[in-house]
Amino acid sequence: QVQLVESGGGLVQPGGSLTLSCVASGFTFSDYGMAWDRQAPGKERELVARILTNSVTHIVESVKGRFTISRDDAKNTVYLQMNNLQPDDTGVYTCGRGYTTVDLWGRGTQVTVSS
Repeated sequence: QVQLVESGGGLVQPGGSLTLSCVASGFTFSDYGMAWDRQAPGKERELVARILTNSVTHIVESVKGRFTISRDDAKNTVYLQMNNLQPDDTGVYTCGRGYTTVDLWGRGTQVTVSS
């Protein structure tokens, strides 16, 4: 079955860290760029990070220096390391297959940043 399954979300205090994981199955993971997007309550989905098959990355300016995207092709997994989290980072974080065009999304994992 072709799918993406995210994990690692939760409740964290401002300044805290989380690492999100997304495990892919049903396709050749190493052939695809991968994506992380997020959607805050009442807002549109926004791009957070992208990673190419050669691990070249793109991070949106608003989280640059705090978030890192990486991949482990042996584990069919893409990660989003998030440091110094702030309340504005609250939202549902979703993993996707693709770089410029994403054709498959997971169900997402909730990240809540609150004291």
